[in-house]
Amino acid sequence: MAVKSIFSISGGFGILILLCSCVIDKPGPEDCEIVDSRIIRITEGSSYDIAVHSENGDHFYINRGLQQGLNLIDLNNAILNKSVTLHLARIMGGLAVSEHISQIEAKGDIIFTEFD
Repeated sequence: MAVKSIFSISGGFGILILLCSCVIDKPGPEDCEIVDSRIIRITEGSSYDIAVHSENGDHFYINRGLQQGLNLIDLNNAILNKSVTLHLARIMGGLAVSEHISQIEAKGDIIFTEFD
């Protein structure tokens, strides 16, 4: 019975650590994967997010982008049908790359950033 309890507690603790490692909290440049992509569509997502779609079928998002003062018209003018550099936050201790955009650059200009 004690062994079952230890495994249950260990499993619960492991799940808690896994869930906590998926939280994205103010990533820095060193916490990101850099991806070059051509943007073909920009849409409003859920919870004030902005969804960015690339020509190869990938999609990314700016978390609460509309609440941060971004708007779809300006983003369309800045990055639609253009090649951009995306900084995507790593999660799970750097083992996986999320779809969360931490920074967008186009032709050397920073269009959006979460970096301080």
